[in-house]
Amino acid sequence: MLGGLPLGIRQELIDELNKIERHFREGRWEPAELDGGRLCEIVYSIVRGELDGKIPSKASKPTDLVGAIRALEGVPASTGPRSFRITIPRALLGIVDVRNDRDVGHIGGEVSSNHMDASYVLAGAKWLVAELVRYYHQVDTATATTFVEALIERDTPAVWQVAGTKRLLLHGVSMPDRTLVALDSTAGPVHTTDLREWTGYSNATLFRQSILVELHRADLIHYDRKTGLVYISPLGAKRVADHLHQWVA
Repeated sequence: MLGGLPLGIRQELIDELNKIERHFREGRWEPAELDGGRLCEIVYSIVRGELDGKIPSKASKPTDLVGAIRALEGVPASTGPRSFRITIPRALLGIVDVRNDRDVGHIGGEVSSNHMDASYVLAGAKWLVAELVRYYHQVDTATATTFVEALIERDTPAVWQVAGTKRLLLHGVSMPDRTLVALDSTAGPVHTTDLREWTGYSNATLFRQSILVELHRADLIHYDRKTGLVYISPLGAKRVADHLHQWVA
């Protein structure tokens, strides 16, 4: 994904997106918003580089970021796609405005809007990265959005990634709940073979019939028997979010 970008700036982009997602998930509203400003600098560097004909290996911050972003709308139409000249710059300005003029960056008399603003920043960050994926890979918006979700790391203290596999650091937790935690730690679907290995269930047939089928019936997962792929549902993700602190205590 994003293979059309130099490795250095591509990694910067992915790292910043993951920081925003991680801080948001942890309820750290202000860091989530502040990181949004850094992501804007990276996206601006990519867009400016694309329009100029050479994308830099590392992002840099213009002296006047807002002015530099606004200047993109003055680039001739023949220089690059409308998205890079108009749509992305306007999205960048919205996020930068939250960083500069709301209470995330300053102390003032307004009622705190950190949670609301952080939600906006997270959604905007995902949209910006998805738009870059859409352009560089020539895919539709739905596919680009799926790619972005796959870029996001699902860090949890209950899951240890080691030697190319995952181990669940859970004791006294039921197998269905272990399965949900394993799924929630992964972006996108997981094959039953990997899922069974991660959870430590020895019998493949019983795992499918006793665990996956029952979770599927409870709407906590979607189990595709034809492909062997398992997806966690919003209900399943909510159960993990609500109970994980108890399971790892």
